[in-house]
Amino acid sequence: MSLFFAMFGFSLVMSITPGPVNMVIVSSGVSHGFGRTMPFVSGATIGFTLLLAAIGFGFYQLLEIYPQFLKYLALIGSAYVIYIGSKIAGASGSIDIAERARPRFHEGFLLQWLNPKAWVACVSGVALFSRPESHASLIAFVSIYFLVCYASLALWALAGDRVRLLLGTEIRVRIFNVIMGSLLIACAAYLVYLQFFGS
Repeated sequence: MSLFFAMFGFSLVMSITPGPVNMVIVSSGVSHGFGRTMPFVSGATIGFTLLLAAIGFGFYQLLEIYPQFLKYLALIGSAYVIYIGSKIAGASGSIDIAERARPRFHEGFLLQWLNPKAWVACVSGVALFSRPESHASLIAFVSIYFLVCYASLALWALAGDRVRLLLGTEIRVRIFNVIMGSLLIACAAYLVYLQFFGS
């Protein structure tokens, strides 16, 4: 039972703390509302869960052989996060923004696979909760993480939807978009810094 709580706690902390995906979700919640943000949430959750399973069932050994892979991923992923951040920062302040401008399922999925924070969470989780003699522990961890991740990301979407009511005017939503996009770009730059210059 204590292993279950450890898995739950790890999943919750890694899912609910701010990161690139959470920032996109809250920004989308503000611009598009809860319901229209849920496809992105679903894509991000499924993308992360499949990444976790892939690392647990094989990529982990590959990362031990090629540790430089995470540095290259940090560059590619950060470039994608900066692109998403610039789209958010340049978004209209209109609540009735065009349907095509909202984040999609495939973008949520792809963002997780290019998100250095997601890779670090997966590698750390696999190192902590997988057992070489049995896959049962890893399967339980992936299942718990899926549920916790989905609920956590949905909460971020709900938070964005509620913030939308507080912002009220187009100019306030525009300012919010600029702040969120800038934070996302700064987050991407920080992730690159950690990969190349962190201890």
